Amino acid sequence: MRMWVTVLSSAVSLSADRTVVLGIDAGTTGVRTYAINRNSQVVRSNYREFPQYFPQPGWVEHDAEEIWVATLATLTAVVEECAAAGDTIVAVGITNQRETTVVWDRRSGRPLHRAIVWQDRRTAQQCDAWREAGHEPLVRARTGLVLDSYFSATKLHWLLTTGGITPTPDLAFGTVDSWLLWKLTDGAVHATEPSNASRTLLYDIYAGRWSSELCELFDVPMSCLPEVRPTSGRFGTTVPDAAVGLTVPISGMAGDQQAALFGQACFTPGMAKNTYGTGSFVLVNLGPHAPPPVEGLLNTIAWQIGDETTYAMEGAIFVTGAAIQWLRDELQIISTAEEIGPLAASVPDAGGVVFVPAFTGLGSPYWDPYARGTVLGLTRGSGRAQLARAVVEAIAYETADVVTAVRAASGTELSELRVDGGASVMDVLCQFQADVLGVTVRRPAVQETTALGAAYLAGIAEGVWTGPADAASAWREEAAFTPAGDPADIESRLATWHRGVDRSRAWSPD
Repeated sequence: MRMWVTVLSSAVSLSADRTVVLGIDAGTTGVRTYAINRNSQVVRSNYREFPQYFPQPGWVEHDAEEIWVATLATLTAVVEECAAAGDTIVAVGITNQRETTVVWDRRSGRPLHRAIVWQDRRTAQQCDAWREAGHEPLVRARTGLVLDSYFSATKLHWLLTTGGITPTPDLAFGTVDSWLLWKLTDGAVHATEPSNASRTLLYDIYAGRWSSELCELFDVPMSCLPEVRPTSGRFGTTVPDAAVGLTVPISGMAGDQQAALFGQACFTPGMAKNTYGTGSFVLVNLGPHAPPPVEGLLNTIAWQIGDETTYAMEGAIFVTGAAIQWLRDELQIISTAEEIGPLAASVPDAGGVVFVPAFTGLGSPYWDPYARGTVLGLTRGSGRAQLARAVVEAIAYETADVVTAVRAASGTELSELRVDGGASVMDVLCQFQADVLGVTVRRPAVQETTALGAAYLAGIAEGVWTGPADAASAWREEAAFTPAGDPADIESRLATWHRGVDRSRAWSPD
């Protein structure tokens, strides 16, 4: 293998202008395959959606075969475009929706049940029972997570105890990365990597192995678990009959949020990224050591390269972009999401209006499911622009709360914040975020950071990039926003925001 990589690296250097790495981004509603060149440019892409299933209230499922069909369709289109353009595909990386649980039969290769999606809440009562029985301290100590139906082991327990799945030697479990790896290698490789394993509630993130204690707690046979390999490294090779004629190494895999951290080139402790999506995920690189988990935040593995594990602290914010959708769809004060940036920027501030977007409770660092959305400070002069500005400011305040909690818990100072996701296109948000945090906010030239991270991980393993430092040099900034606010004014605004959060949390249906 070492000689093969050397030969490949030489080929890459001779034809770098036509060399591409494929990044397969298997998300929650669809799959997109990207071809990314040595300069971190997306040169080809194709997208396919797949169906969502809601068999009961609170249940969310996917058909794993339909995920595969969508993956194969996007892969076919991109490979054909690359062939027509004369591109040389040298590696494949995979990034995926995390926590979603797939089970299949090793002999037939067929799924045994629909995949249970990370959003699914069917195991909430069972999680309450485990918590009441006193098991959460063990879970927190081993995994850095909380006992919640969000994570894979609770879903796998349901499949094995209620869903009709019999634990036989041929049973295979995996998150979506494992499933796609299995399919692309025609059943030759059943593996995952630490960033995905760390989201299952079955992986001891400090010992770096599956936990027999946790498998016993969740009634999961260890024989069904995938092998855990480094995040960047050779997992296997695509089988031509299964992968549109490709014989290419699959050399990088990571969960979507960790892949975005890698794609943003946040390689040193204190570097952080925030993805402004429907909700937001703030991840901060902690380096090779993680502190004990603290209330309101999650410890997770960011990636493993060679024998070195990098940890991250994660804060999940439930509502950011969804608040913009609310302005558009329910209040109808904007017609498109793109209107909010110019509207918010048309006024210097929110005119005293504070908006707390706790539509489904508050996530990190509060984890309060009973909080509710709150609008405060309205006067007769409050209008569309002030409310739009309050929504934009709320996104920045929520992020600042998570960053403050991470600073306190980890002792790690934030050096800068790299941002991506739909809302990051707003200059007014990025500037206010910089003002509130007191650090520079950087927006990348390439917004497809999850796929870029998967491509970097695969490309590093195969010599396209010599290592994280080389990948970091390929990262390009589209815009930077430096703090410009008055510190006393920012402190006053944050105090007002926190009074709003207190009012939101004080809401009661009684």
